Amino acid sequence: MSYVHWLVAISLAFTLLERLLPWRPQPLFRKGLIGDLGWLAINGHLFGVVTAGLMAWTAAGATELLRGLGLAPGRSLVADWPFPAQFALFLVLSDFLQWGVHNLLHRVPWLWAFHKVHHSVTTMDWLGNFRFHWMEIVVYKTVQWLPLAWLGASSQAVFAVAVASTVWGDFNHSNLDVSLGPLGRLLNSPRMHLWHHDLSTEGGTAKNFGIVLSVWDFLFGTAYWPRERSPERLGYPGMAEMPETLVGQLVWPLAKRKAPAG
Repeated sequence: MSYVHWLVAISLAFTLLERLLPWRPQPLFRKGLIGDLGWLAINGHLFGVVTAGLMAWTAAGATELLRGLGLAPGRSLVADWPFPAQFALFLVLSDFLQWGVHNLLHRVPWLWAFHKVHHSVTTMDWLGNFRFHWMEIVVYKTVQWLPLAWLGASSQAVFAVAVASTVWGDFNHSNLDVSLGPLGRLLNSPRMHLWHHDLSTEGGTAKNFGIVLSVWDFLFGTAYWPRERSPERLGYPGMAEMPETLVGQLVWPLAKRKAPAG
């Protein structure tokens, strides 16, 4: 199956699960639905297809370049590992790198301008996973794939990690009444990730950056999770500045970057 086939299957599964096991009462045809379907088409389908090819080509080219400079081993360090071991290694490594990038998206002002698009979500469901500016793909993929290229990552294992990350990203943003219990200190969940989108400053703004694994937040002191309740409102302070249309959200961070300082 191609990534697009996986994307369609995953999307249909979460749509059905949210109808069967809803956490919060939310209408199916909620505000912003059409725009988020557009984001799904762009970031899930279009960029999913384009970046899959580009990353495979870039990873191969980067590996050869590093080897030519003597900065990479002559052969893959993990080529002889069984598939489950490669998958586990790449998942943990790529997730840690994504945790670091996500942290920077909130701390570096020019990156935060792009990441605000994702935090403009006010009604959260699995589609919220795909509302993000394309610039984030550039940053995430550059940081994420170069180390994997250095290791000589198996294309099959990398693809499996991409699918798993999509599943867990949809799960984290979903409106599902699911509790992971003690596993919540290892794996991210809707209940914990929703606090990352909290509109108030409760718990601080630097919290819960995990993608698949929540353990990084507990290890590095960025975890915040009052388990007995959920945030009252989602968004970011000053979000009235954000356009409501998909085209407006695509253009706004770029226009903001070009605007002279006031």
